[in-house]
Amino acid sequence: MDLYAYTYVGPEEIRRASASHPAGTPIASRDDAAAWLQAYPDARTEGATYVVDLQGRLRLAPRRSEHVACSGGVEVLAAGEVRFQGAGARLAVAEVSNQSTGYCPDTSCWDAVVLAIRGAGLEPPRAFTPEVVFRRCTRCGEINLVKEGWFVCVFCDADLPAAWNIAPRRMVHVSGNG
Repeated sequence: MDLYAYTYVGPEEIRRASASHPAGTPIASRDDAAAWLQAYPDARTEGATYVVDLQGRLRLAPRRSEHVACSGGVEVLAAGEVRFQGAGARLAVAEVSNQSTGYCPDTSCWDAVVLAIRGAGLEPPRAFTPEVVFRRCTRCGEINLVKEGWFVCVFCDADLPAAWNIAPRRMVHVSGNG
């Protein structure tokens, strides 16, 4: 499957501060997810930070972790927040978003999220909950989070492009789950 790789576009000071933190835990099975939730019980109520690495694996970190730390500082196929429900054989992904102001992934990263969640033996929800739209203003260069379909820069009132334009991205081929 061909997917886009996203580079970190957030503040450099966050990248530097995150370099000393461990990368997120790879989740390759339902048992891995259950063990991670056991180790981080606050994630049951708060949710977790996630990335999908370049091998198509889901990686989890505690909710207040930076996505760039969860990734180990490298490109990702997707990033956002995830919430789980249930336990054991009934463990499921209740919600997942692409809300990451560090990577600002396009909504098209959904395919990578589905690949990673299914690769971990879990079933994804039907769509992002919520789906976040990011655009860079072509006038002032600021990154905007588009709300309610209003494609206008909150910094300078310029119209925002319809297509994702945060940073250059490259296509990578992912054959399956690491």
